[in-house]
Amino acid sequence: MRTPIVKLDPSHPEKAFSLCREVVHAGGIIVYPTDTLYGLGADPKNFDAVRKLFTVKGRQADQPILLLIKDANEVRDWAADITPRAEALMKKFWPGPLTLVFRARPDVMAELTGGAGTIGLRVPGNAITRQLLASLGSALTGTSANIAGKPGPRTAREAAEAIGELVDMVLDGGRAEGGTPSTVVDVSADEPMVIREGAIPSREILG
Repeated sequence: MRTPIVKLDPSHPEKAFSLCREVVHAGGIIVYPTDTLYGLGADPKNFDAVRKLFTVKGRQADQPILLLIKDANEVRDWAADITPRAEALMKKFWPGPLTLVFRARPDVMAELTGGAGTIGLRVPGNAITRQLLASLGSALTGTSANIAGKPGPRTAREAAEAIGELVDMVLDGGRAEGGTPSTVVDVSADEPMVIREGAIPSREILG
């Protein structure tokens, strides 16, 4: 039996967000809309939930999981330090399609870092996603809602058809924009390094 799809009313999202909060706080996994694709959301401080996430995706243990946060104030919950260049990039490009990779705090689960000791963070450009994160009061894992190696879903129904039987709730917030993925920049050292060029050109990051 497939997990029911909960339709989000953008003008009155509280009921849907409350259902998401119940699932995530209980250690479950939700599918939710972001500004790029639909994502798989689990509590990144719940070991069992994170392990379940890897099982759902069929993801290898050495592959890190980025987190979505509601604003830059949450960076210090996950990052061991923030360099001046990282601070400047946060102010210029967040919210938006920029994932910053920080040196992780010692208490961040190794499963999230892929054993590398770093953690990727992003403030999404989608206001609904940020509202959801604010309602939850915590970060969410931000990996796409698909089996590893398969196309990422742009609608709740596509996500439900791919992995609906493996998650606890699907939040339908309309069609995700898709398109170019976020640019990924390592800011764990003093000088930023572009790991993956995406929606934001490298020249804008390093210039």
